[in-house]
Amino acid sequence: MSFAVRRISLGRAAAAVLRKDLLIEWRSRARLNALVFFSVATLLLFSFALGANADILRASASGYLWLGILFSSVLSLGESFRVETENQSMEGIRLLPTDARAIFLGKAFGNAALLFLLGWLLVPLILGLYGVSITMGLPRLALVLFLGCTGISAPGTVYAAISANARARDVLLPLLLFPLLVPALISAVHATSAVLRGDAMGDYASWLYLLGAFNLIYWGLGFALFPKVIEE
Repeated sequence: MSFAVRRISLGRAAAAVLRKDLLIEWRSRARLNALVFFSVATLLLFSFALGANADILRASASGYLWLGILFSSVLSLGESFRVETENQSMEGIRLLPTDARAIFLGKAFGNAALLFLLGWLLVPLILGLYGVSITMGLPRLALVLFLGCTGISAPGTVYAAISANARARDVLLPLLLFPLLVPALISAVHATSAVLRGDAMGDYASWLYLLGAFNLIYWGLGFALFPKVIEE
C-alpha cells in the first residue's frame, strides 16, 4: 500500500498560517491590548516631555507616531513566534508538505496587519495630542501607514524567527532590527509629515518611492532567506 502526500500550495499554506495567527489573536487579544497600551503610554510620555509648545508638538507629531509604532513592533514581532516556541511546534509546521516560505508570508502579513491597525488607532491620539490635521487626506496617510508597517514587518519577521530560541531574545531582536529599519523609518516620518502638515517641498512622492523600494528589497530577501533561517 502506498500513500501519496499532497503538497499544499504556497498561497493556501500562507493563508492558513495567517488565519491561525489572527484567530489566536482574536480569541485572546492579549498582543493587541499590550500594543495599544504601550504605544499610547509612549505617545503620552513624549507629549509631556515636549511641554506646551504647540509648534514643537506639531513638528514632532509624525516622528513620535512612528516611534510609537516602532517600539510597539518589538512586542508584536517577539510574540509572533511565542506560541510555536513554547509548544515546540515549529518543527511540526516545517514538516508540512509545503514551502517554508509560506510561514514567512503568513507571519509577515499577520504582523503587518496588527501594526497597520495599531497605526490607525494611534492617529486620532496624534491629532488630539499634537494639534495636527490630515492635510493631504486619509488615502495618502493610509498608503504611508501600509508601506511603513509592511516595511517593519518583513525584516522583523525574519529577525523574530532568528531570535525566537535565543535566551535573550527580548534584547536581541531590537538590537538586530532597529539599525536596519533606519531608512524605512526616516522615509515614513517624512512622508507622514507631508500628509499631516502639507507637502510644501513636493517630496512626498520621493519618500514614498524610497519606502516602496525598501519593501521590495526586504520582502524579497525575507522570502528567499527564510527557509534557511528556520533550518538553523
